[in-house]
Amino acid sequence: MKHDQDELIPTRSSLLHRLKNWQDESSWQEFFNIYWKLVYGVARKAGMSDSEAQDVVQETLISVAKHMPTFKYDPAIGSFKTWLLNMTRWRIIAQFRKRQPIEDPGVVGSATRSDPINAMADPNGLDLDAMWEAEWQTNLLHAAMENLKHRIDSLRFQIFDFNVNKEWPSEKVAKRFGVPIEQVYQIKYRVTEALRAEVIRLEKEMT
Repeated sequence: MKHDQDELIPTRSSLLHRLKNWQDESSWQEFFNIYWKLVYGVARKAGMSDSEAQDVVQETLISVAKHMPTFKYDPAIGSFKTWLLNMTRWRIIAQFRKRQPIEDPGVVGSATRSDPINAMADPNGLDLDAMWEAEWQTNLLHAAMENLKHRIDSLRFQIFDFNVNKEWPSEKVAKRFGVPIEQVYQIKYRVTEALRAEVIRLEKEMT
């Protein structure tokens, strides 16, 4: 069995403790690899351009780094998931405020056609929470899939991948890999159950 440091997503308390050391480049790279797509995806869904979303990622990670020396991870007080969401939320709002106001020549005395903050779907409310949750679940599933990919037999994973992810009919998968169709059904069930268990495990560690 692999140790925590070999998992795609290690125990949060362990990683966050290591991040207190600014010179621990491997841990910071690990943190970036885990979370940058999450922050980027939420920023894009919130209306950011690619370059703006990249800035949100960079500024969010810089903010996390600044807070690490005094940060105390206590799940009883609040989840890491919510803390990181708030960091991202503030950076997204700040990015909107950087946008130049749009002149509206059709309205005398009007400074802008629209307020960029108002153009965002309630940056301080539930819409951003929903975006975050959707991206969180997507990244969680991807992480679970990657972990399983390194744990199970490669043939079984390929059969599952073609049958479920690529949506090949079971009959076609059985023919492609030269196995009985019953085996395709069995692999789909067992890997799906393992994937569900892995998602639950990672959810507990990530929050």
